[in-house]
Amino acid sequence: MDIALIGIGKIAVDQHVPAIAASTDFTLSATVSRHGKVEGVEHFDDIDALLAARDDIRVVSLCLPPVPRFEVAAKALRAGRHVMLEKPPGATLAECYALERLARENGVSLFATWHSREADKVAVAKAWLADKHLTSLKVTWKEDVRRWHPGQAWIWEPGGMGVFDPGINALSIVTEILPHDIHLTDAHLLVPENCQTPIAAELTFAHPEGASVTADFDFRQEGEQIWSIEAVTAAGTLTLIDGGARIRIDGVDEALDDHNPLAGEYPRLYAKMAHLLTRGAVDMDLRPMIHVCDALSLGRRTTVEPFIE
Repeated sequence: MDIALIGIGKIAVDQHVPAIAASTDFTLSATVSRHGKVEGVEHFDDIDALLAARDDIRVVSLCLPPVPRFEVAAKALRAGRHVMLEKPPGATLAECYALERLARENGVSLFATWHSREADKVAVAKAWLADKHLTSLKVTWKEDVRRWHPGQAWIWEPGGMGVFDPGINALSIVTEILPHDIHLTDAHLLVPENCQTPIAAELTFAHPEGASVTADFDFRQEGEQIWSIEAVTAAGTLTLIDGGARIRIDGVDEALDDHNPLAGEYPRLYAKMAHLLTRGAVDMDLRPMIHVCDALSLGRRTTVEPFIE
């Protein structure tokens, strides 16, 4: 099936283009971007030109930053195209709900993707925790923004989310593996004096069975990058490491079959999109984004030193 990729930036080049190239379901037939291009693929400067010229392309995958994404996604949905959204699915929850309504009204599929849920051991962690009594869960998500988002000034602007851009990946895993929903009760946000979004955050959640659930996000990490989730239960301790690529139970690395035949997070996302298309379904799980919006609403803000690229 022909697919168009909209927004040819770092994440598109690093992840989406290779995933589509490896897919047996999709062929990259067009791109839309003001600057980036993919060699050998037809290019358009805007979504209107694509929709007018390529009625044969029924699926579009959006890799734009969150703020400009809504208008492009809405145009595609109104034109009867199926839409796949890079995380986060929008700049606001209202936008996300509006896109879901448009998809259902126009009878097309819409997929709010959470790539970290497709990490190798997330499904294993979910299955292991399903019948366990949780005592505590601690998320530690610390990375170097200069390494992973070089020159991306949009991340510090309203809607860019700051440290929640990677932090939402952790929250997407937490909401996937826990058998019970949680909700935010407290947040402390550290905001550089020259930025609009936080560079670090500490979160506390309420759990229906009384477990302690916390998260520590930091964009200032140098050296070793840390993406871990530790879940302590009455039956033992599970730790997801490297963003869900590895799992450790009671201190022992596990080599369990994750029942995921495809290699890589993004190939699995495109396989899921293909499956949604066969059913004409919509997948818009907004729980990770709800937690971020709650943190930005409830969070106590402390101004810290300015961020220098």
